[in-house]
Amino acid sequence: MKLEILKELNAERAARRPVIVVTDTASGEQRLVKARDIGSDPLRAELAKQLRMGKSGNVEVGGKKLFLNVYAPTARLVIIGAVHISQALAPLARSLDYDVAIVDPRTAFASPERFPDVKLIAEWPDIALPPLNVDHYTAFVAVTHDPKIDDPALLHAFAKDCFYIGALGSRKTHAKRVERLRAQGASESDIARIHAPIGLDIGAVSPAEIAVSIMAEITAQLRLPPREKEQAA
Repeated sequence: MKLEILKELNAERAARRPVIVVTDTASGEQRLVKARDIGSDPLRAELAKQLRMGKSGNVEVGGKKLFLNVYAPTARLVIIGAVHISQALAPLARSLDYDVAIVDPRTAFASPERFPDVKLIAEWPDIALPPLNVDHYTAFVAVTHDPKIDDPALLHAFAKDCFYIGALGSRKTHAKRVERLRAQGASESDIARIHAPIGLDIGAVSPAEIAVSIMAEITAQLRLPPREKEQAA
């Protein structure tokens, strides 16, 4: 790999921006495609597909055999609320290679005994969230049912353009949440991004089943093309 490409690659990875290196397997010629440039690239369909999958692979386009080396940031999951659902959700997400952090100022809930081997921050969202460097490759889940905790956390998620934002609660509960968020300056496009009721509708009842429905919805948001995301929802 040429030094110039390597420098660009390292810079993009350090900034947690996805990047793909395209290699002509016959000539060895390489070029780097940044995420923001995929839409205008001649290989945009192939690049977008490999990026959604998060996997490198071979493609053949115009008689050329190419290898697309995908460098995507490790996905993160930030859970607001150290509740029963979180106890099932955190290990499930970790098994799918997410970096997981749980935020809850209520120390009776946010205890290492209840959440072994998980990053646990017993602080209010305004203190806990900025150091986490939440970004587009972060899935954000609010499950406390406490507006004092969930609402400021959701506003933070809007500002950071998280790829998934979900909030626990019935439609009635969500309607009240929407009113509060609007009053705090949330736009209609922000509010439309909230998946609520949270998770795919699979008839989940127990905390473990709800955790499965949430991770399924997060996975669909991360991996499926836009049209198929709408069908899954």
